[in-house]
Amino acid sequence: MTGEHGNQAVRAARQMVRTDQLLGVGFVPLPARRTAATDAAAGKQRLLDDLRARHDRECPHCTTATAHTQTVFGEGNPDARLVFVGEAPGAEEDRTGRPFVGRAGELLNKMIVAMGLEREEIYIANVLKSRPPNNATPTPAEVMKCAPYLAEQLKIIAPDVIVALGAPAAKFLLDTTEGISALRGSWHACRLGELEIPVMPTFHPAYLLRNYTPEARGKVWSDLQAVMKRLNESA
Repeated sequence: MTGEHGNQAVRAARQMVRTDQLLGVGFVPLPARRTAATDAAAGKQRLLDDLRARHDRECPHCTTATAHTQTVFGEGNPDARLVFVGEAPGAEEDRTGRPFVGRAGELLNKMIVAMGLEREEIYIANVLKSRPPNNATPTPAEVMKCAPYLAEQLKIIAPDVIVALGAPAAKFLLDTTEGISALRGSWHACRLGELEIPVMPTFHPAYLLRNYTPEARGKVWSDLQAVMKRLNESA
């Protein structure tokens, strides 16, 4: 086997090994991915930059909170087909200004690779854009003040799929009080004005680090497989 087909086979084999190492389950490759190097992506990035500046200037929560050193707006492909949403920055994210760069971020990176993707292809953000005191779970009052900026981010990016990492993200995106165990494994819809985006809730990587069992890993991988299937179907 030579040429591009040979390269694809090598990439698929490497991804299978990474997936087995991460979750101990099989690999399902995604088709070719669209590039962000388009005029549409550049336009979205400008809108996101403007939104970030407005957030840092006006957010009712982040401009009054005192437990953080800088905000963590989000990063990635402005024209991403897939967006991961977590709950809030932690200590390492607060230090670097980037989402998901601590231990949970390292695991999320492995999950992304196992899906046959690269971090640069997707977009990552949080419900809160500043670190809560002692990494506490975001309160409803904090979410009410800060999360509307996430909603604006998602409207700009308009992804094909959102993965909600953990309960706070799922509860905000789906406007529900249901817990993550009840929500994960099934498709739901995030409604943002006229925009409706499919959402797959799953366990947060931090939870998976604390409960790194075959059962927990299998549930997360099942959720990610459903996401890959949805992306395949809409490609």
